[in-house]
Amino acid sequence: MSAEIQASRNNATLILTISHPGTRNAIHPDMFAAAVEVLSTAERDDSIRAVVLNGADRFFCAGGDLHKLLDLRAAGSGEQMDAVDGLRGWIEAIRDCPKPVIAAVEGGAAGAGFSLALACDLIVAGNTAKFAMSYVKVGLTPDGGASWFLMQSLPRQLATEMLIEGEPVQAARLQSLGVVNRLVPDGSVLDAALDWADKLAELSPHAVERIKLLTREARDNTLSRHFEAEKQHFVDCLNHRDAQEGIQSFLDKRTSRRK
Repeated sequence: MSAEIQASRNNATLILTISHPGTRNAIHPDMFAAAVEVLSTAERDDSIRAVVLNGADRFFCAGGDLHKLLDLRAAGSGEQMDAVDGLRGWIEAIRDCPKPVIAAVEGGAAGAGFSLALACDLIVAGNTAKFAMSYVKVGLTPDGGASWFLMQSLPRQLATEMLIEGEPVQAARLQSLGVVNRLVPDGSVLDAALDWADKLAELSPHAVERIKLLTREARDNTLSRHFEAEKQHFVDCLNHRDAQEGIQSFLDKRTSRRK
């Protein structure tokens, strides 16, 4: 069965669905360029205010396609490096997207699937969903920025536990650690993510884009440099039409008519 990224719309939200039947939506190289292209299109389309990434058939993503990885062992190191860079391109496209990206995780997210979820701005997960950095189970180390994301999100000991053991972690534990934003009943994850996306769509896209930039840059900035970045973004937003309407509607005690 073919591996693909399916794209659809729900109001102002672009839905990206990882689909690879029979493999629990394992990642395939055919997906990389398609995912980057769709996210690039979303960046240019002002009618899209948010993106939701999910998996077909109520399972987010089982990670890399092990059959493809076995084939890759027979290739040269250049081709192997290109394969790793393909996932990197997808991860970077998620991070660079100016619209908020929500991962809707049903069932599970393992290996590179967990990397994709971590790259998103927000994570909604089903009550029984499991997450696993399972690379070590097949003698591999993480890719897709997985070790970076976990070390940024968790204390070193906890991140090391997840990476070096590769054991599944319940969504509830990740929520208690602040990695998963919302837990919802199994089977309702996509709906919950879309409802959240609809609420985000009502906010100023100009401000949301700049908040994403600030959060992405914060960990690498000194406080002094970050003060300067905040100042520039604040003044830029203050002079944007969204702030004019937002402030006036608040003072008038009415719903914003922001476009």
